Amino acid sequence: MSAIILTRRTLLAGAATSIVVGATTAWTYPDQLIKIIVTFPPGGSADIFIRALEPVVAADLKQGFVIENRGGAGGNIGMQAVMQAKPDGYTLGVGPAGALSINPHLNPSTPFDPIKDLAPITLLADIPFVLVANADAPFATLKEALAAAAAKPGQLSIGYGGNGTVMHMTAALLLQSARIKLTLVPYRGTGPVVTDVLAGHIPLAVLDIPSSLELIRAGRLKPLGVTSAKRVPFLREVPTLDEQGVTGFESTGWFGLVAPAATPADIVARLNGAFVKALGDQDVIEKLRTIGAQPAPSTTEAFAAYIRSESAKWGRLTRDMNLTAQ
Repeated sequence: MSAIILTRRTLLAGAATSIVVGATTAWTYPDQLIKIIVTFPPGGSADIFIRALEPVVAADLKQGFVIENRGGAGGNIGMQAVMQAKPDGYTLGVGPAGALSINPHLNPSTPFDPIKDLAPITLLADIPFVLVANADAPFATLKEALAAAAAKPGQLSIGYGGNGTVMHMTAALLLQSARIKLTLVPYRGTGPVVTDVLAGHIPLAVLDIPSSLELIRAGRLKPLGVTSAKRVPFLREVPTLDEQGVTGFESTGWFGLVAPAATPADIVARLNGAFVKALGDQDVIEKLRTIGAQPAPSTTEAFAAYIRSESAKWGRLTRDMNLTAQ
């Protein structure tokens, strides 16, 4: 990785403290309901955790929220709506990693520029992935799986829940980082991936933790490693890929809170303070962990730097491996 691309650990270490800027706008904001656009349908991870945060943040701001689900195009539809909204702090968006750092590289017709058209407020949560193998696969560890892939270049396959997703990028990054050749197999969602890896139709898969945790605990899937920089609370016994020799490997899904680009800085600071505080609430933390997410509060500056870093990282991988959304 280029030296100019900061790691998530560097960007967000110690960045959970918000800085509230005193200015006239913040004294009167908010005085009406705030709309939060969630870029996925009801019931998904982003929807669940913003609804967990909503009552805590509403109590802090003394103002309620209207949550509007606008799914489609990998988050692009919802993020475009945020970009086009009046920059007054009354329309916010929960953007996924795909829309904020991947889509513009895979699809040149993406209707917004995440860096120029949106104002970062705070990172909300990380969603680590786990590399799993079919229970009957002839390898039990990452080292053995990589050796098998090296022995038969391109003959082993790895599944993931759709091109253009962070799981797609994670699988591609593994090929590049470990210098192996696997056949990338996209599916329409995580469910079909789970079905095929359980049945042995594919030997390997990148899965989110909620869809795989009980299957791992039941011995029906072999966990080979988690993709985050550190081990995760849900699977403490499973080492990271970095620990196992894929040096520097780090790839997680994430969600962050954004506003239209010209939103006043004091309003952004007020929102940052309220959401960062809520992300430290123990009940909120427990609810987030039920969907495999880990709270990841940050300053607005750290979140902006993280978006730029992730965009550069995935843009480079997209070019190096000639990846597309098709």
